Amino acid sequence: MKFTLALIAALLLGVSVPVWAEVSRDAAASLAQQASGGRVLAVEKLERQGQIFWRVKVLTAAGEVRVVLVDAASGRVR
Repeated sequence: MKFTLALIAALLLGVSVPVWAEVSRDAAASLAQQASGGRVLAVEKLERQGQIFWRVKVLTAAGEVRVVLVDAASGRVR
């Protein structure tokens, strides 16, 4: 019985950890740089429709400034 309860508690903790995980500022900058191939100029945290995003300004090799949004919860690059 104790083993079963411990196993259930461990599984619940393992499932809930990704909810707490958040993409850091540095990780968002790295993801945006990899996606655009440019140089990161600025990183700003913002909230839209209840979701948290990192807004990353990137200078591309062509000299253009692009804005890349990185979802702080999933790391998805937009």
